[in-house]
Amino acid sequence: MSTNYDTLIIGAGPAGSSAAAVLAEHGRRVLVLEREKFPRYHIGESLLPFTYGPLERLGLIAKMKASAFQKKYSVVFVQPNGRASQPFYFFNRYERDTVAQTWQVLRAEFDQMVMENARAKGATVIEEATVKELLREGGRVVGVRALHKDGAVREHRAPITLDCTGKEAFGALRQGWRVKDPFLNKVAVWTYYKGSNRQCGVDEGQTTVAFVPEKGWFWHIPLHNDLVSVGVVAEGKYLSRDGVRDPERMFQREVAQNLWIQDQLAAGVQTGPHYVTSEFSFHARHCASEGLLLVGDAFAFLDPVFSSGLMLALKSGVLAGDAVHEGLAAGDLSPARFAGYAAGLRRGIENMRKLVYAFYQPDFSFKNVIDRYPAAADDITDCLSGDVDKDFSPLWQKFREFVPLPDDLPLGAPREPETAA
Repeated sequence: MSTNYDTLIIGAGPAGSSAAAVLAEHGRRVLVLEREKFPRYHIGESLLPFTYGPLERLGLIAKMKASAFQKKYSVVFVQPNGRASQPFYFFNRYERDTVAQTWQVLRAEFDQMVMENARAKGATVIEEATVKELLREGGRVVGVRALHKDGAVREHRAPITLDCTGKEAFGALRQGWRVKDPFLNKVAVWTYYKGSNRQCGVDEGQTTVAFVPEKGWFWHIPLHNDLVSVGVVAEGKYLSRDGVRDPERMFQREVAQNLWIQDQLAAGVQTGPHYVTSEFSFHARHCASEGLLLVGDAFAFLDPVFSSGLMLALKSGVLAGDAVHEGLAAGDLSPARFAGYAAGLRRGIENMRKLVYAFYQPDFSFKNVIDRYPAAADDITDCLSGDVDKDFSPLWQKFREFVPLPDDLPLGAPREPETAA
């Protein structure tokens, strides 16, 4: 059986569902194929302030404000001895009732909300449908072959297919496009606590980055229902030192390395499993080939220290939806059509990547930069908040007085037909 649409989307996560919502709103026939049955578990629970724009475009701000999701106004950094920095309050820089107030979310609930929003706008979303291969004709991707819940294998065709499969990067891997970041290769171990200590008032929902040795760090993300997400990120050889391989033992050993984390968790009860995954950062060599476009983590995945993943997923989904609609209207879905889409995303990714590189350098601290250049605090807050499309070159010039920063990676441009494999 073969079906035809204007656009096929692989994956109903935030990137895929936001692209689907935008395209459906434009009146396009959109099919989203999702392997899982929602709601389903996913990590990546903290929104940045500049997620507000994509959420507003998707029509989700009212639902977010009415939700039980924990409000978030700041991020704070804590040394191993428990000494905390002054919080970076977003409302010192932005309007308190819009951009400056964001959320910590349980992804099972948030992702379902974003997916159902795409459905409500007219997208067809089929869950428990696993894409097995890309269909090609003359080197062009013309659709997909998918195994559905009823056991049937069906072909679905469209002028363009969006790879929104997250870190699995279904299309990018099969094209041989994935490139590991040369430095950002970490491992994460995490779990959840109920009833642990929380801050009060406006600080209750703040994200805390708490340091451990070897430039490792904990995230501490307060969620609703008295739940806290807490995990440690570091080099694998550090976490597994002395032959430790069990995720729970890794986690508990690192809790002892930060007094603030110890204090927060002391009153709580650990719940659920201990999870472990690689947090290798990677990038796609190209954003598109004939009939295929990469969106969200399938295009690039950055180290999670500054919680950029959800913001970039939603933002790229909205941008991809508009770019594909414009291409359909113009009768031009050539890879070159998406050069501007990719360049804009890469600019933001590279800005955030420089911030991440600086963070991992020995002896680096934002405080040292701000002590020498007080006005830099605004730019640092902007970048931490996800306002990553700005020209930050003056800030990076200041950073380079303290630490080396990487050059931009020459990646992400569309792959033209004449050079396609």
